[in-house]
Amino acid sequence: MEKEDKHIRKNHNVSYLLYHLVCPVKYRRSVIARGIAETIELTCLEISQRYEINFVEIGTDEDHVHFLIQSVPLFSPKRIAQTLKSIIAIEIFRIHPEIKQFLWGGQFWTDGYYINTVGQYGNEQVIASYVRNQGLNYTMVYRGQLTLFNSIS
Repeated sequence: MEKEDKHIRKNHNVSYLLYHLVCPVKYRRSVIARGIAETIELTCLEISQRYEINFVEIGTDEDHVHFLIQSVPLFSPKRIAQTLKSIIAIEIFRIHPEIKQFLWGGQFWTDGYYINTVGQYGNEQVIASYVRNQGLNYTMVYRGQLTLFNSIS
């Protein structure tokens, strides 16, 4: 059985960018119940149809949401977070206007968020070692491995 290739292929680049995004509800209010969670998931499906943002996983808790997202280099992590938070909040307030009574000021999310990259091929140490050892055999012919940052291990 052949493994599915999840890379996004464009004319001039190929990418596999994964982000773990966590968005807390304003004031950490416990407002994400079944109906709200379903609205979030449906809205994410609509977002993925309009933008090059694919949702690998969505996990909701009472006061925050975790997203595992794949996107393209064109979208910065900040732009991804802003796009998701704004569109999802608009849809929640449109479909569930009663939620506003629990959140003062008309905002669904806190101003902040957590975002981190997720590696498909290894963690920071594995990639650092891979990069450090690139061209090792080739450069050994020419006086050893080139090192720019000797103090970094």
